[in-house]
Amino acid sequence: MATLNGGRSGKVLSRLAVAAIAAALLGASAGAASAVGVYPGHMPTAPRNAPKAAALAVAAPAAANAADPVFPMLGVDGANTGWIYGPNGSGGLTSREEVDGTFPALANDAFVDNDANGYIDGEWQWDTNGNLVFYPSATPATGKAIGGGWNIYDTVLSPGNLGGAPGYDLIARDKTGVLWLYLGYGDGTMTGRIKVGAGWEAYTQLAGKGDLDGDGKPDIVARDTAGVLWFYKGTGSYTAPFAPRTRIGSGWNMFNKLLSSGDVDLDGRTDLIARDTGGGLWLYKGTGQAAAPYQPRVQIGTDYSVYRLMTS
Repeated sequence: MATLNGGRSGKVLSRLAVAAIAAALLGASAGAASAVGVYPGHMPTAPRNAPKAAALAVAAPAAANAADPVFPMLGVDGANTGWIYGPNGSGGLTSREEVDGTFPALANDAFVDNDANGYIDGEWQWDTNGNLVFYPSATPATGKAIGGGWNIYDTVLSPGNLGGAPGYDLIARDKTGVLWLYLGYGDGTMTGRIKVGAGWEAYTQLAGKGDLDGDGKPDIVARDTAGVLWFYKGTGSYTAPFAPRTRIGSGWNMFNKLLSSGDVDLDGRTDLIARDTGGGLWLYKGTGQAAAPYQPRVQIGTDYSVYRLMTS
């Protein structure tokens, strides 16, 4: 198993993310306007500094679903301390909660919803040596080593179930600009890679977590070197997972990080989070329409430049 924090195993972060945060945001009843973050009974006790359930309690007018999942956001600061944010129920994020331990070797992390209920049930972690480990929610103390060699890629993310099989999939861009697809089996393992296409070096940011256009299939967005943001509609086919791109708009070079944690404002639509060069954090609420997938931005935070890694 990869060591993520100088002698302490990666399961520390996993226990936080999967045990404390896998908290399903459960609607009280039909028509109810509240939901409560809970620790499922099979989860182990949350570690020191894990987010309290109250910190993730939200008002949820729309239940999470497989197409528009609700995930936390992870930030790792310059001192390699991890911090977790969840939806606050009013269109923003909760106050941050500290993760136990430090994570100098954590290169990337991706939360997944393999059982398609709209909430986190596992995560992939990559270390700086290119090793990949998967932590399922059922047994978060035990990671499953998936394999090494992931340093050949400069971008890896898990937008959702791209190929129609049970689990979340991965897309990875190699350093020559070729994009590859790995189909997940739902237990952290995956198929061999499938070539999506070349030319993806044209983009400086890739992001996506869920469905943007209302068809139930996960999509992604990509920002090019000129600052234009493009929409790639998911097709549901592993042989050609994305339709030809369509233009969203220009001016996106003001941001140095784009990411999606799914549905932030809990309206049943996937959103986009953007950090500007001054550390300001902005939310682009999803519309569910391919022609204009985002509403005008709303600022939801400041001082996010402290993070060397932001992911979900």
